[in-house]
Amino acid sequence: MSTKELHIKSIADVNEFLKLEKPLHPLVTVFFGGCAFENLPQSINGVEDITFVNDLYFISMNGSQSGSFNYGSNSYDYDSDSVTFIGPNQVFNFPIQYNALNEARWGLIFHPDLIRDHELGIQIKEYTFFDFDSNEALILDLNAKRVLRGLMNKIFNELNQPYDKHTDGIIIQNVASIFKYSSRYYDAQFQDRGNSNKYLLRELELYLDAYFSSHQLVKDGLPSINQCGQALNLSGPYLSDLLKKETGKSTKEHIYALFIGKAKTLLSKPKESISEIAYKFGFQYPQHFSSLFKLKTGMSPSEYRNSIQVIQSI
Repeated sequence: MSTKELHIKSIADVNEFLKLEKPLHPLVTVFFGGCAFENLPQSINGVEDITFVNDLYFISMNGSQSGSFNYGSNSYDYDSDSVTFIGPNQVFNFPIQYNALNEARWGLIFHPDLIRDHELGIQIKEYTFFDFDSNEALILDLNAKRVLRGLMNKIFNELNQPYDKHTDGIIIQNVASIFKYSSRYYDAQFQDRGNSNKYLLRELELYLDAYFSSHQLVKDGLPSINQCGQALNLSGPYLSDLLKKETGKSTKEHIYALFIGKAKTLLSKPKESISEIAYKFGFQYPQHFSSLFKLKTGMSPSEYRNSIQVIQSI
């Protein structure tokens, strides 16, 4: 069966797909339960086979329904009472019954232009959950569901008021609150993982030790955050946030710490030149190795080597 690709560029595109009336606001829309989907025909002609190319921000409370969510080439199951975050430039599809009423479900969709000239347009980059995979959704307890639902109610009510100079500011303020509360709830979710986080840290250490001992290091250079995440069956950003909560260091900081440690070991032995050491770490140009080493240690590789030789000569 062929897959249809649908490019969602605007709120108008969303409303057209959902067979809704003209948007109340050109840059943002919300839905509750089945209200946004109730106008769809009984058969939507294979919505599960539609691949969405997305230019918008999409926050969806799945409600008391479970199903599958495809992200890239992977398919994941999602739990009830969880929130999924999707950012611009992502590709996804939802093989679920959109026309089924579900009072616990809600969603917020907005165009980046809504916040582009607002401080939230910069702050949103700090909310890494837009880069999480769908199986890393935010799980909500009863109180969290009430808080986020209340904020959604405020946005919905504002959209149904006559537009004035305060409208966008009030909407953005509530959107920002949704992000702040979601960040708090994710922190709690990371904390609840407890021993699982320690297990992941150990798994990361084993992966990095194996990687730094393999030919892949010479071929491809230092591993990326996403490589580390994939090795542990997580997205790179989710793994990094978990580690930050557990150890105070991001995935990149763990990678650099191991790199510096191994580089110092090699530099303490004079048998290899700095260029040869740089190539061992996959650096095509030795000066890039030297720049990174100095950035992380405050000394160039040659300065570090000289300091070690002085100590060894005493």
